[in-house]
Amino acid sequence: MQAAEHAVKDTPPVEADVAQIDRLRALHQQLRTELARVIIGQDGVIEQLLICIFSRGHALLMGVPGLAKTLLIHSLSDLLALKFNRIQFTPDLMPSDITGTDILQESETPGRRAFEFVKGPLFANIVLADEINRTPPKTQAALLQAMQEQSVTAGGHHFKLDQPFFVLATQNPIEQEGTYPLPEAQLDRFMFLIHVDYPSAAEELRIARETTGGEPAQLTPVLTGAEITRLQQVVRRVPVPEHVYEYIVRLVRRSRPSLEDAPEWVKKWVQWGAGPRAVQYLVLGAKAHAVLNGSYLARVEDVDAVATAVLSHRILTNFHAESEGITSREIIRRLIESCREQ
Repeated sequence: MQAAEHAVKDTPPVEADVAQIDRLRALHQQLRTELARVIIGQDGVIEQLLICIFSRGHALLMGVPGLAKTLLIHSLSDLLALKFNRIQFTPDLMPSDITGTDILQESETPGRRAFEFVKGPLFANIVLADEINRTPPKTQAALLQAMQEQSVTAGGHHFKLDQPFFVLATQNPIEQEGTYPLPEAQLDRFMFLIHVDYPSAAEELRIARETTGGEPAQLTPVLTGAEITRLQQVVRRVPVPEHVYEYIVRLVRRSRPSLEDAPEWVKKWVQWGAGPRAVQYLVLGAKAHAVLNGSYLARVEDVDAVATAVLSHRILTNFHAESEGITSREIIRRLIESCREQ
């Protein structure tokens, strides 16, 4: 189908949203400029994190130690003027250690004591779940429930979490002994799986020169929590042409080996394909990517730009793929090519 056939459906956003999108784009550039004062390189990681935040999603960062994952998330929380808590996940961490617990306290009445709920580190706007795969499933489940429901139930109390609320988790791809890998159903709660790679030689030279001297740069907040919530609503109103919706559904459905129209190589290499939540996150990610990169409506190119981050942890490869060195990222590349050809 030619682009001209879609023109009548490509309705631009209303004038008020255009102004908000322009403001979001300017703030996006300001955020990147400020982060560059602290973080050297990792442009793609920063871009994907900002897309997650403006899409109201959570992210799982995968990378070896020492790649500034924690520094990046902490710096981002400073720029967004949000409350930040870091939770170091360990094998002995209990659910109450992150959600909170009842503590026996002296009451106002002399000689009497009462239980008082003390909130845990989960009560923040940005929660860094460091090495999430090092804690048992019971504690992982408490975190993932808060991610899904935006609330915490503990000790007979039910609390709504402050908005905006993001969980940015990290996972170390090495030293897997003694860990508790997240099941696929729990991985599905994360909008993006972001691979954090080593810096380039030029970037590493800058790291050596610029981070071993004086004090680190002081960051000035750019956005408040209320503004972020308002801009998230603007992103959700970004128009999506019908052919882009169709492309997204086709891309996700072709990843499922159980369907008759799946490519033969998907049936050979894939054990389990992406579910409907992948469709939702591809739409939201494409909307955010579009407005942050100069467009007022989502395009197929925007879908392709976020497809790997959305789908790589939702496509489970089988033994045949592993034996042939085929990864989920390679399967996504082939899926995009095959859907583009139609």
